[in-house]
Amino acid sequence: MNITSISQNDQQKAAAHGFRVDISRGQRIGRVSSEWFSRPDDERYLSLTELYDAVKARADRAKARTVESRAVRVEASRDNAERLSLIVPGQEQPVAPTHWSFGQLCSLVGAPATYMRQLPAPLAGINLQHGLLLHRAEL
Repeated sequence: MNITSISQNDQQKAAAHGFRVDISRGQRIGRVSSEWFSRPDDERYLSLTELYDAVKARADRAKARTVESRAVRVEASRDNAERLSLIVPGQEQPVAPTHWSFGQLCSLVGAPATYMRQLPAPLAGINLQHGLLLHRAEL
């Protein structure tokens, strides 16, 4: 294992002058760029500050509720065939599941989340709704 020691003096110099980036030593990874461009407009952030503000606002709006699994309705919008919405009892607006909550929902009905994410939203919605209706009631 090669451990490089940086003196406190070197750290202070670097902090005062910033770090120099040698672009010839890195590599270009197109996947990062393509993943950013494939996101919906409301999920593209140009800075960490924008990302932080968006996540903080979402956390401030978040509410925890307990509902019966059979009462949840899965809906795919005609306007956006890539997105699923959940209709939760007592909620006026549909809820868009996060990556994590979609995985939890798939787990609840016994569907492999990785596979379900590859399906078109209407087909995934039909499968999830079928699983929720057949699944024993759970809170």
